[in-house]
Amino acid sequence: MAEITCIEDLRRLARKRVPRMFYDYVDGGSWTEYTYRANEEDFGRIEFRQRVAVDITERSTASTMVGQPVSMPVAIAPTGLAGMQHADGEILAARAAQKFGIPFTLSTMSICPIEAVAEATGRHPFWFQLYVLRDRSFVEGLIERAGNANCSALVVTMDLQVFGQRHKDRKNGLSTPPRPTLRNLVNLASKPRWCWNMLGTRHRHFGNIVGHAKGVDNIGSLVEWTREQFDPRLSWQDIEWIKKRWNGKLIVKGIQDPEDARLAVESGADAIVVSNHGGRQLDGASSSISTLPRIVEAVGHRVEVHMDGGIRSGQDVLKAIALGARGTYIGRAMMYGLGALGEKGVATALHLIQNELDLSMAFCGKTDVRGVDREILRMR
Repeated sequence: MAEITCIEDLRRLARKRVPRMFYDYVDGGSWTEYTYRANEEDFGRIEFRQRVAVDITERSTASTMVGQPVSMPVAIAPTGLAGMQHADGEILAARAAQKFGIPFTLSTMSICPIEAVAEATGRHPFWFQLYVLRDRSFVEGLIERAGNANCSALVVTMDLQVFGQRHKDRKNGLSTPPRPTLRNLVNLASKPRWCWNMLGTRHRHFGNIVGHAKGVDNIGSLVEWTREQFDPRLSWQDIEWIKKRWNGKLIVKGIQDPEDARLAVESGADAIVVSNHGGRQLDGASSSISTLPRIVEAVGHRVEVHMDGGIRSGQDVLKAIALGARGTYIGRAMMYGLGALGEKGVATALHLIQNELDLSMAFCGKTDVRGVDREILRMR
């Protein structure tokens, strides 16, 4: 295997090793994929100011996110179906994040359940991402389970009231849960490493839902339940409702507009995440990095502003921090590593990003990521 030097190397390897329906689930966006592409491309329009003759001997990428010490201002984003990129995917990613010293965020739509991740990580605190579903008693149960699992922050995703159409998923027959087509079954047979690993795990369905939601005890009932659960009536009052039931930090994800940012703060958020769901929801929306400065200007003095979308390198992290983000999230970069090499691949992705962050910071004449600001940038 060739030496891995960047996230793109992990992406190419994941494409070879992960079944097409699950790889495409990660590596794609909605409709024309304009926003998905813009998330990455808009980082390229931001240039650095290189500085020289500055003492950069002692450098640090350490910071904090919602009061939690982190080895770099990066968290692993909540990603559904991580356990289909690699067997026990959420457990492996959580372990890699724990060893590296950054937060791991478990999705409501994960394959491995909250309890399994907690057990596998020795109940080390991680974050849990919550979808506000129609069945409020189930949501209340999820909040309680997250607390019992020692989760230290709840990340509430606000931009999935309805589903954006993702052409690749439709063509691949990928639904929730997945329903493989004959073509996909043939493709599965060409991925013996993936199949062998999946045979060795008991985690093959949505572990946070099956056996926990009322009436959902098999795949058939899960299909019907999931189809009805995403709630178009979601409002800021739901954030206030969650706040009363949650004792830890509350992070609101899916913010793209300054007015929504202000409403999130007024509803009790401890931090907000500038995010367009990785370009998987509203196609034609602005990229996260281009939206970030407006959100920081609107509420950055009141809460922490984080961002996700398009981060594929430590340079991207540095640009986001320079534009006012207190933290960033990686989703696809982590999933590529997971699909390519399991836990080792996630660890590799994190090391690549931290190394790029450290070196780029040094070239800009900065020694502490907490002191980075707009002066290191040139905007084209």
